[in-house]
Order: sequence, then C-alpha cells, then structure tokens
Amino acid sequence: MTAPKPRTPAPELEVETVGGETWRLADQRPDAFTMIVFYRGLHCPICKPYTRDLDRKVGALAERGVSVIMVSGDSRERAEQTKADWGIENLTVGYGQTVASMRQWGLFISRSIREGEPAEFGEPGVYLIKPDGSVYCAVINSMPFARPRFDDVLQAIDIVIEKNYPARGEA
Repeated sequence: MTAPKPRTPAPELEVETVGGETWRLADQRPDAFTMIVFYRGLHCPICKPYTRDLDRKVGALAERGVSVIMVSGDSRERAEQTKADWGIENLTVGYGQTVASMRQWGLFISRSIREGEPAEFGEPGVYLIKPDGSVYCAVINSMPFARPRFDDVLQAIDIVIEKNYPARGEA
C-alpha cells in the first residue's frame, strides 16, 4: 500500500452519491481544492460527529474555493441512512468505494471485529486535490482516532491560498 504523493496525479475516483448522481474526481473544477473525506461508514460512532462538523463548514470551505465530498465503501442503503441519521444536510455523500480503490488512495483497510461492521472497510483519510488533479495534501489514519480538525484545515487553507504555499512531501 502506497499513498499517492503530493504533486502527483490523484488516483481516479468515481462513486455514486446519495441522491442518485455519479461523482467523478476528473469532473471537479474547484477554484482552490477538492476535499475528499474518506470515512469508515455508518457503523463508525466517531465518524458521525466528525462529518457533522464538516457538514457545518461546507459553506466556509466553498467561500475558499473548496468543494467537498465524503466517501465510504458503504452500500447505497447504508449511505442514505448515514445522511438521514447523522443529519448531513450540505455534504455530498458518496458510497460504494471498492477496496481496490481504497488501496489506490493509500487508505488502511480493516476487517470487521463487531456485528454491524462491513467485512472490510477503509479507515479515514482526508485529501486536498488541486484543480489540475494533483495531490496537494494527504492525511491518512490507521484508526478512527486523531483526525485533522476542520477548523485547523480551514486556517491552513487560508494560509496556503494567501502565501501560494506549495505542496510538500513529494520527495
């Protein structure tokens, strides 16, 4: 498993979304970044407050030229339940990511240890993708804990845009 490095092309990503549309990374045209938040799925109690916080910040991200999607390997039914039960109102919710795609993105894969978990699922990751399709930033977790706070991400995006800060970690 190797995560894509900054300044290199992001892997392809195409997922269905709650609402019935197909979302493709290649089709995105943000002013600054596309933010992809990979979450574990409906079974994850830590994902709920994390994505709800992100949902409240979609407007602030859009003001900075950042479009956002949250993605998991969950089924359509589980993704619909996630959106409804978690009160997700502003985020695009993508579902059906394959384990092969998770591996292309460098996500850690876990096997079920509890009832209600999928047999295999991706652990969290947050990516910022530049409008040219290259990776700007990647934060990948092997556990559901210690994810970046979105208030910190907003502050970082402000600095990155203001100072035209280059992607790092490419070597």
